[in-house]
Amino acid sequence: MKIVVIGGTGLIGSKLVAKLREHGHEAVAASLDTGVNTLTGEGLDEALRGADVVVDVSNSPSFADDAAMNFFRTATGNLLGAEERAGVGHHVALSVVGTERLVDSGYFRAKLAQETLIKDSGRRYSIVRATQFFEFLGSIAQAATDGGTVRLSDAGIQPMAADDVAGAVGRTAVGAPLDATVEIGGPERFGLDEFVRRGLAYRGDPRTVVTDPDARYFEVLLDKDTLLPGAGAQLATTRFDDWLPLNPPRAGKP
Repeated sequence: MKIVVIGGTGLIGSKLVAKLREHGHEAVAASLDTGVNTLTGEGLDEALRGADVVVDVSNSPSFADDAAMNFFRTATGNLLGAEERAGVGHHVALSVVGTERLVDSGYFRAKLAQETLIKDSGRRYSIVRATQFFEFLGSIAQAATDGGTVRLSDAGIQPMAADDVAGAVGRTAVGAPLDATVEIGGPERFGLDEFVRRGLAYRGDPRTVVTDPDARYFEVLLDKDTLLPGAGAQLATTRFDDWLPLNPPRAGKP
């Protein structure tokens, strides 16, 4: 099976390409690094020629409201058009659990627009909504940092390892189109504040994590269950305490 992974050189994409190849599939990494630009359409038709499945795990280079909306609308439209020309039978997209509850953020409004384009396209599809990745620990902390203090809500979170995300997306890609949305999440539930506090403490980060129910998460005021998957979610197996020792922070990163 030929599977083209849009964003195939990124965090999830590179793991996904490797897993698909290990299972005998022809996995093609498509990204700016390989000459494929979904915003302009450059290289898309060539990359998708003969593809059975396209998996989109790409992300907007900017989280600014207008830039994110332009990216997801334009790139998704170009990708769906190229898939139709190439006769691709299955479009798989990675999205975020709770997207429709996070629309106070322009970025998540853009993700919701992406999902709507896919659903309204008439093409066979599967949307995989994932919870936050363990790998986002540093960026979540940084966004909530003021001086030496990190202010975060105690809203529920069920994070997961990027490797498990790639595995779930890969299983969806090699299966029949769902024409529906599935949710995936980690095996443990934390408060958002607890998740970051434990992670920073393990890494010896001196910042203090303060629980603040009014603290916003990337512009969004969270309810207790805003970030949590539903009862039918597929749950991964990697636990946070097992992931931490294997994933020290990158140089210069929290």
